[in-house]
Amino acid sequence: MVATDQLVVGCIDAIAEKDPRGAVREVLERAVASRRLVDAFGNPAAGLNVLHNAPDLTVLNVVWPPLFSLYPHDHRMWAAVCIYSGREDNAFYTRRDETIVSSGGKELLEGDVQLLGDDVIHAVHNPARTYTGAIHVYGGDFIAKPRSQWDAETLEEQPYDLSTVRREFEMAESRFKAHRTDSGHP
Repeated sequence: MVATDQLVVGCIDAIAEKDPRGAVREVLERAVASRRLVDAFGNPAAGLNVLHNAPDLTVLNVVWPPLFSLYPHDHRMWAAVCIYSGREDNAFYTRRDETIVSSGGKELLEGDVQLLGDDVIHAVHNPARTYTGAIHVYGGDFIAKPRSQWDAETLEEQPYDLSTVRREFEMAESRFKAHRTDSGHP
């Protein structure tokens, strides 16, 4: 089996455990320690790449373009994030009345695995001039679950729109490639 298949099977088996989040964390820690994820995803293509999607589990390979920021959003299900290359900065928020307010942050580096609770609201930024690769595992159907996103400037809550998120990734990737071409890099 290739590394991606092993990863997905490991996550499927883990959610049947008494502590599914802890079991998924162990699967991700083993995978990132073995460097199998870097080998499997060595040629980055920015975006949300679905490896598995079912009512009880979603596994994504998320590749953040250089210097990309994604506005605040929630998942409404637990999540586990594993950085297999690069860096991901998370800004956390809590609800206050009709808006959200900053409540801290967390820098995730290559090899880190972070568990997120059902009620986490966060924004993500790749501060590096290189791609960041991460496996995101969700304890539910990340694709179909209704949830929210917030405008980065006004913090106005809106329904989460996966197609808008995908377009944000595509635009950031295009800007990065155009900048590289303009500056003489292949």
